[in-house]
Amino acid sequence: MINDIINEAKSKMKASFHVFEEDLHGIRGGRASTALVDRMIIEYYGQDTELRQLATISTPEPMQILIRPFDKGAVKSIEKAIQQSEIGINPNTDGDVIRLNMPPLTRERRQDLVKFLHKRMEEARIAIRNVRRAANDDLKDFEKEGLISEDDLKRGESEVQKLTDQFVSQIEEAGKHKEKDIMEL
Repeated sequence: MINDIINEAKSKMKASFHVFEEDLHGIRGGRASTALVDRMIIEYYGQDTELRQLATISTPEPMQILIRPFDKGAVKSIEKAIQQSEIGINPNTDGDVIRLNMPPLTRERRQDLVKFLHKRMEEARIAIRNVRRAANDDLKDFEKEGLISEDDLKRGESEVQKLTDQFVSQIEEAGKHKEKDIMEL
């Protein structure tokens, strides 16, 4: 019973960390990265579709992203979505390819990105702590119902706390790595 709660908490924490990692890919670093746009949602014939399903995305140069739509009819939709997004880059359309030339990050923009990164890190830590709280509540309910002893409750809470500490430290590590990438000139 306790192991079930711990395993469920672990899988939820893994999922929360995975979402955080995906968010990190969308935060611009010092170089161009296809992750900046590949999950961008494009309205394509009335359907919301991820850009990576509509086009080949590559980085032919360190500061450029090249988007080659599979369907030439999607170019305008992709261009519009990029302009409306928060990445702050104007697309250059050249026939059936879209180029995103990444301007060098100013010091102010780097600081804004770091602030945004810290906000995302805190949201990820909160998600992990919410999973911990839910797991501890389940353990306490089992103890109240007499399904586990008080010692089992303490052991379970200790295991859940170890998991929490492990995932929070992974968030910190990934955040430090991304911050270094953002601040790199």
